[in-house]
Amino acid sequence: MKKLATLAVLATLAAGASAQSSVTLFGVVDLAARNVKNGDTSVKSLASGGLNSSRLGVRGSEDLGGGLAASFWLEHGFNADTGLQSDTTRFWGRRSTISLSGGFGEVRLGRDFTPTYTGYTDFDVFGDNGVAAGGKFLDKLGTTVDTNTRADNMVSYFLPRDLGGFYGQVAVAAGEGTSGKKYMGGRLGYKAGALNVSLAYGRTDVTPLAGAGGEDQYKTVVLGASYDLGMVQLNGYYDQKKYADLKLATYNIGATVPMGLGVLRVGYTAANASGALGGSSIASNDAKQFAVGYVYNLSKRTAVYGTLARINNDGAAVYTAGGTGAAGKDSTGYELGLRHSF
Repeated sequence: MKKLATLAVLATLAAGASAQSSVTLFGVVDLAARNVKNGDTSVKSLASGGLNSSRLGVRGSEDLGGGLAASFWLEHGFNADTGLQSDTTRFWGRRSTISLSGGFGEVRLGRDFTPTYTGYTDFDVFGDNGVAAGGKFLDKLGTTVDTNTRADNMVSYFLPRDLGGFYGQVAVAAGEGTSGKKYMGGRLGYKAGALNVSLAYGRTDVTPLAGAGGEDQYKTVVLGASYDLGMVQLNGYYDQKKYADLKLATYNIGATVPMGLGVLRVGYTAANASGALGGSSIASNDAKQFAVGYVYNLSKRTAVYGTLARINNDGAAVYTAGGTGAAGKDSTGYELGLRHSF
């Protein structure tokens, strides 16, 4: 009841916002009928977030004058099939930030996406949703890292938007004594016309693993690019995760093709593992994913979609289209869904 009361107060604020400020209630409800086969086990389900993550949020800004503005953003993730929150440890688990912006750029504080995460999702035609989600390849390499997607207690600086196509972010997250949460990273990119390209780097302090020689840094490098040819947009990225002698290099290439009121999405991903730790090698734990999907827009806010993904695992790799798999077993998933945003 307290959570509902909080949302009711926020909605009231939205209705009473003045001309100098604005408050917006927004969200997404996304559900799909899904079937995933991992090895010999097949599971049918109704799943949340096949195209976009289901969420409920409130955001607002106040004009402070002189080109200066204060803003906030609170975003709650939930599983639409059960009504349960997607992050059981946080109500505002997707984002909770406050910021100050102006001609100097933006300073943002709170829980948010890390620049190394947006460095690849901006160039993955399937993003990090559904059976083809690229996030399945965000391997922790056995460490305690907790910053592959978002970071708590983060302070970010974003470059101004009027730099002739250049954009960038620098971020620092205080670990506050918790292993896997202290993060430093940044991203620099250029977007103009048909071209978008960026490079991101991040490192996280982790608890050293046995056989790692005291190494306590988990590092990520991401290079992504896209080019719009009109009839088709090409996308791709290279993502490297590294800890001690362990490395996972992920290559992705994809394309989106406008087709009437919809868009065809096609993507191929290869994950190549290398290195060993404590005498245990991961060099054979490679995987490949091929995915195809179609999104049909019924309106600006409502869409139906379908996605098919096939993952071939080698060695002890256990990447799946959903659920829990077995080492070296292939995985296939498909889904048909409906997404509405407001």
